[in-house]
Amino acid sequence: MAEPVYLDLLESRKFEQRVEKLKKMLENCVLCPHQCRVNRLNGERGYCKTLDRAVVSSYQRHFGEEAELVGRSGSGTIFFSNCNLSCVFCQNYEISQCGEGREVDAKSLSEMMLYLQRQGCHNINLVSPSHIVPQIVEGIYMASQKGLNIPIVYNTNSYDSADILRLLDGIVDIYMPDIKFSDDSIAFKYLGVKNYYSIATAAVKEMYRQVGNLKIDDRGIAYRGLLIRHLVMPQNIAGTDKIMQFIGDEVSKDAYVNIMAQYYPAYKAYKFEELNRVLDMSEYEKAIGEAQLAGLRNYRINV
Repeated sequence: MAEPVYLDLLESRKFEQRVEKLKKMLENCVLCPHQCRVNRLNGERGYCKTLDRAVVSSYQRHFGEEAELVGRSGSGTIFFSNCNLSCVFCQNYEISQCGEGREVDAKSLSEMMLYLQRQGCHNINLVSPSHIVPQIVEGIYMASQKGLNIPIVYNTNSYDSADILRLLDGIVDIYMPDIKFSDDSIAFKYLGVKNYYSIATAAVKEMYRQVGNLKIDDRGIAYRGLLIRHLVMPQNIAGTDKIMQFIGDEVSKDAYVNIMAQYYPAYKAYKFEELNRVLDMSEYEKAIGEAQLAGLRNYRINV
């Protein structure tokens, strides 16, 4: 089994430098595309409402992820609160929008990672990490000094700064972006952020540059690469056809793409007539056809 990439960074003694550079950025926060420029070390809160400590909702062995992450022993999932999107249909809005959870320091984060490894988890799966990259990286650094040696999964909504992602090169083993919408104006309506698709596509291309296509070991467990998710929406509001074409043309026709049919109207979706229903299977079948038209060879059907 291949070793996680961050162990090479630890051995070269460059890991600590990366930690310090990222922590310094909390003084004038530009960690995500909101570019709030608040001093989070001095009690100033930006879009994510998070200061110098991460807010964790829960951490556990999780079996609801893709088979290549879950295996037999589960994915070691850490759920972070205060997402940098405001999805009107969020199924976990208590965590993402209401901020349910408790503040933890980097040492506590490292202990969570080591605990999940002792439980037999195949990876550390960081859910909604974009706004707390410095805290996460410091936690990985501390944990790696004490024996952490399983892959790191960056589980994101794709609203990520490519500049910050470059600082994760050599730390993250598996990127798992969820590409939500293919039109910036539609994304603004439902996610509440500007330039979503433009930013997300640049981010996904940077992720692919770092890790390439998903690689699986002889146990069927992923250890490196890109795993893309896409949730199909009613009336093709998400623009699935354009997203599939982007992946095929600008990422890789062999990219692992999980095409999901689990949409249901949650949170504030009832306020939007076009979102206030579940997905028709005919809409999902059309989405699968778009993946085929784009020439994608490694998509997954998920109903």
